[in-house]
Amino acid sequence: MNIFEALRESHDRQRTYADALVKTSGDTPERVEAYKQLKSELQAHETAEERHFYIPLMAFDSGVDLSRHAISEHHEMDEMMEELDETEMSSPAWLVAAKKLSEKVHHHLKEEEQKFFQMAGKLLDDKQKESLAGQYEKEYKAQLS
Repeated sequence: MNIFEALRESHDRQRTYADALVKTSGDTPERVEAYKQLKSELQAHETAEERHFYIPLMAFDSGVDLSRHAISEHHEMDEMMEELDETEMSSPAWLVAAKKLSEKVHHHLKEEEQKFFQMAGKLLDDKQKESLAGQYEKEYKAQLS
């Protein structure tokens, strides 16, 4: 497995969880569970991805801006989750904020897969892609537990 395949597995889960989240209503067990899943997936993925994908890419001049942009989007998503944590789950404002988060997640993943992966594919050699996948998976699992 290479780093792109490893990241895509988590991306697919994020899309599923984000879509499920915006279909929930009120302060229900479904909403609580959907948000919990999305939040833990995003946090584990962001940490592992930054350490084992974006930081290694920063070693290349052409990888710096791309990495900074992606990391800044991770930060925006973290802030959106903080806002959700502080908002009453039953309030209409919660769903509005959840939809914003879902849109941001979808935008970020699309950008990564369509733009960043291509550039990173040119910068990293096959051996790096495989070794980063292993490091990412290990970190990701540690973050989830």
